[in-house]
Amino acid sequence: MSRCAIGVDLGGTNLRIAAIDEAGKMLEKFSLPTRTRQGPEMVLREMCQAIRELARKLDGKSSLAGIGIGVPGILYLDKGILRQSPNLPGWENYPVREEIESHLGLRVFLENDANAAALGEKWLGVGRNFQSLCMLTLGTGVGGGLICEGKVWHGFLGMAGELGHIVVAEDGYPCPCGGRGCLETEASATAIVRKAQEVLDAGRSPALAEAQRKCLEITSELVYQVAKHGDTACREIFGSVGRYLGIGIAGLINSLNLPLYVVGGGVAEAWDLFAPALLEHARQRSYIFCEGSTRIERSVLKGDAGLYGAACFGLGGAA
Repeated sequence: MSRCAIGVDLGGTNLRIAAIDEAGKMLEKFSLPTRTRQGPEMVLREMCQAIRELARKLDGKSSLAGIGIGVPGILYLDKGILRQSPNLPGWENYPVREEIESHLGLRVFLENDANAAALGEKWLGVGRNFQSLCMLTLGTGVGGGLICEGKVWHGFLGMAGELGHIVVAEDGYPCPCGGRGCLETEASATAIVRKAQEVLDAGRSPALAEAQRKCLEITSELVYQVAKHGDTACREIFGSVGRYLGIGIAGLINSLNLPLYVVGGGVAEAWDLFAPALLEHARQRSYIFCEGSTRIERSVLKGDAGLYGAACFGLGGAA
């Protein structure tokens, strides 16, 4: 009987769960809303119920090796405690691992969601032929994960990879972290929506104004679609995203000298619009990148990278 693991991607909006075998084949996948307003106890209870249902489906077909869970935010990994997460309000210093294990009666492996995504890309994605890589996940915020010599690098306090808080714009927009001009304030979905609102307020995008009149929610996906149809102001927004990503990644290249930098998350769907500026500004600011061996690539696992990485932990993969 083949072995598999259950991987969980706990997001602030959706909770995604998958069963993945040792060969990387996804056996089952489903999602449910993360009802954060109900508090952590309710969210974790629903997660554990879904995990039990999936485990029952696998019974007799595959042997469950373990459960890995990717969580957004800063974790005390040794204690399994979520220190804080902007996407999970009210979860400060919450004993996530202990709570899940008490429900399931099984050991679980907890990891930061961006680290899980980086491991997923290392296992089955664009990083499969690399022992070391850096990954940036562009979503509501900007996350980061580092793989060094095949293992997640956690740093001194377990907080390595907070790449969204690299400063790329001196005296720039305020960030929830307390700083200003962080990469997260310039290259996340939240940043795109903010910039789109500025464009609307300035009367520079008739297409966005028309969408607003139709009561459509201004999302990063909508801004992308408007830009794809030729809206100059919206295309400039993605040019700005690429510029600041290029500045940030150039600094990472110069500091880390890793062979591969992967860009993933929902905003990466707009790769065609922001990648030219990203690569241009990376070349301008990193002579190491200009040397030609260092690669900057889009994630190939896209939204499933975190699920694959979480499952890899469950299978006993790199930690």
